Amino acid sequence: MLELVEIDGGPLTRADVVKVARTAARVRISEDALAGVAKSRAHIEELANAEQPTYGVSTGFGALATRHIPLDKRAALQRSLIRSHAAGAGPHVEDEVVRALMLLRLRTLATGRTGVRQSTVETMLELLNQRIHPVVHEYGSLGCSGDLAPLSAVALALMGEGLVHDRTGALRPAAEVMAERNVRPVELAEKEGLALINGTDGMLGMLCLALADLHALLDVADLTAAMSVEALLGTDRVFAPDLHALRPHPGQSVSAANMSRFLAGSPIVESHRGPECNRVQDAYSLRCSPQVHGAARDTVGYAETVADRELASAIDNPVVLPDGRVESNGNFHGAPVAYVLDFLAIPVADVASMAERRTDRMLDVARSHGLPPFLADDPGVDSGHMIAQYTQAAIVSELKRLAVPASVDSIPSSAMQEDHVSMGWSAARKLRKAVDGLTTVLAIELLTAARALDMRKPLLPGPLTGAAVAVLREHVEGPGADRHLAPEIAAAEDLIRSGDLMTAVTRRTA
Repeated sequence: MLELVEIDGGPLTRADVVKVARTAARVRISEDALAGVAKSRAHIEELANAEQPTYGVSTGFGALATRHIPLDKRAALQRSLIRSHAAGAGPHVEDEVVRALMLLRLRTLATGRTGVRQSTVETMLELLNQRIHPVVHEYGSLGCSGDLAPLSAVALALMGEGLVHDRTGALRPAAEVMAERNVRPVELAEKEGLALINGTDGMLGMLCLALADLHALLDVADLTAAMSVEALLGTDRVFAPDLHALRPHPGQSVSAANMSRFLAGSPIVESHRGPECNRVQDAYSLRCSPQVHGAARDTVGYAETVADRELASAIDNPVVLPDGRVESNGNFHGAPVAYVLDFLAIPVADVASMAERRTDRMLDVARSHGLPPFLADDPGVDSGHMIAQYTQAAIVSELKRLAVPASVDSIPSSAMQEDHVSMGWSAARKLRKAVDGLTTVLAIELLTAARALDMRKPLLPGPLTGAAVAVLREHVEGPGADRHLAPEIAAAEDLIRSGDLMTAVTRRTA
């Protein structure tokens, strides 16, 4: 049975967004929220019949806002707005992004601050629950005046136009799929066109999804780092809580505690703990993992604060205030979201860079403390994981490029009316690519560290790192002659993305 997420006019949680986007949880709008929608619509209808023009109700849009639109042309105005603004190009974005975008726009509509009709809200809700996903293109949003082109693609489908992916994923005309699912297209009324497209919902949805991914990936990074420390005969003493209390960054303490826990009870670590060990300090990529991973955790924490504020926001222009006033504003500007999307790309690149350095150390016979060159079964005949590290290096280089901020750019639009934009959609798109890249880099470290730990036999890893090796071995064979490595990298990625890797470790803890 699918979970149910209720929109009641108040904030949604990040978990709600992930559930609806990724598990197709059904959505319901409360009766109180629908009553608020009807109340604000009454104010719009009063203004629509008034002689004095109101932006977005009886005027054109953007740089054409000075034109008063007569009553008999306002339905055409709404259709024209959506058709002209649904001007995206490039590949189709993922259905989970479209679902997040639709949910977040619905939440804003349900606040009663936008002036749409109840029937319009209910039809959009039906599209989401019937898993009718409008085609949204990669390019078209400047992250200001809302994610205009992406949201317009959704509004176009609401009108029964354009293309959608049906519940099987097939690409079909919206009108055909809606008729098949008994969803009646909407004929938009005054103000509704703007209300459907004037929000930061696309970039916010992608932020919520990235935050969920990064929470999981940073735990994986702590685990793979601990496995590398163990495989390289490093020390766990540097992860002691009293050392990290001297620099009380919360994320750093969490990562240090994780690494201590993962290494607890390790026979490999114990094997070189005595006074005869001449290893005074480990390399930075081992010793400083909690500092880097912890800083990434704290960056995620700040981004979560921004996301939660946005999830409590009602973003539209103009907006219907509780006293009935309809006022223009600039809340659609994506800067707050764009900045954190860009910010997150920096620690993603750095965490991946550190993981690549640990991997390289395990492959270098001069630095691996007794492991064979490149972890090869028969060095010279076999190359081991030599080229897996090349793949990591290529990805890390790309992640550095993706860490260059999008939000420092701005290209004026709409005849200079919209003369500063956030580029937040672009920041969100590149962060999604960066998160995928980090996943692959950690998957390669997992493969390499597990192979190195197997090569330390008869010494055994600790219970938790051993559990990670064991679950990997259900999908990837242990050390031996060279094999096709790409499927093994993909299998390790799947273990990370599915959560099965951390589940195995957690189960062993319990």
